[in-house]
Amino acid sequence: MLKIDDIDPDGVKIIINWDNMVIGASVFIACINTRKAVTQCTAIFTVKKWTLKSRVIIQDGKLGVRIWRTL
Repeated sequence: MLKIDDIDPDGVKIIINWDNMVIGASVFIACINTRKAVTQCTAIFTVKKWTLKSRVIIQDGKLGVRIWRTL
């Protein structure tokens, strides 16, 4: 079961410690469904009243999305 701050872009639960995310920090989320990952992160950031920047990238040979907290 997903908690409010968890995401599951490919059907596998991913737990991210959002409380440690300061302005300028980023996290890489390895996933195939990058659009769903961005949508889920945007929803979390909206609740927290944060803004984000996202970019689909390949890191260490893995497809995913990098999310930055911008404000």
